[in-house]
Amino acid sequence: MADSWKLVGHAPKQAVHAALLAHDEVGEWDPEMVVSGHEIAEDRPDDWVIEAWLPRRPRKADRAAVAALFAGHAPDLVAEKLPAADWVTESQKSVEPIRAGRFYVHTPDHSPSAEPGVTSLAIPASQAFGTGQHATTAGCLAMLTAMKRRGVVARRIADIGTGTGLLAFAALDLWPLAHAVASDIDPVCAPVVAENAALNGRRIGAGPGELAVAVAAGMDDPHLRACGPYDLLIANILAGPLVELAPDFAEAVPPRGNLVLAGLLATQEPGVRAAYLKAGFAFVSRIVNGDWTILWLRRRFVG
Repeated sequence: MADSWKLVGHAPKQAVHAALLAHDEVGEWDPEMVVSGHEIAEDRPDDWVIEAWLPRRPRKADRAAVAALFAGHAPDLVAEKLPAADWVTESQKSVEPIRAGRFYVHTPDHSPSAEPGVTSLAIPASQAFGTGQHATTAGCLAMLTAMKRRGVVARRIADIGTGTGLLAFAALDLWPLAHAVASDIDPVCAPVVAENAALNGRRIGAGPGELAVAVAAGMDDPHLRACGPYDLLIANILAGPLVELAPDFAEAVPPRGNLVLAGLLATQEPGVRAAYLKAGFAFVSRIVNGDWTILWLRRRFVG
């Protein structure tokens, strides 16, 4: 078995958050290096650690890639050799399951929840976590659960920027007869979604209760447009792209249709809400999860 290593650096919470966001925007990241960040202890919420897990001894280029995420203010990065073990399993051990809404999200090395009425979804840590975004994912799961309880009916669902397919799987659990499509700009995500669908007993396809997969930038895909309009569109991406996509989402969501937006910091919420107000959406509700905001908007009816 190959050696397992990790690079470890300590920095303030804001610096690690910014580095994880920068990691999300890197076009070509070494797929063998999994990056994660977390607080050191509950009584030290502003002291965080960033870790880069590797199936080999870290190279100079690996250090440089992690350091570059900090825009010239990188912490000291210490290389640690791990005991002989599967490096992916080791990286997953630091990822605890999350409980959000009626969902329990866990890595395959954790057991599903035995709690009645709770849906367990298994996502490998190397795909779903380590981006600093699981606060937004948990917020989306809680928001979707709340929407179902408040009587929202979804017959056509889109998950834009799906990544792993997690939010699409959750939406289909809540609205099991819906037609759903998950899209991402990264072509690597298509096989990832298919693998995770099989792992979670979800069907890939175009029928009711099935999930179609598209590779697209925003709404720029004929199949994605043809599957609409969507009475539920979910976009857990970043604030900048959300603002840019407001007119496209307005075309894809009919009057009284619902939109869930995430990936924006609380400080970015006013700008995002202003863009969607201009595009014809009204505010319904919000969830604040740590530094992140999750928005529920509804397309206004113009009669």
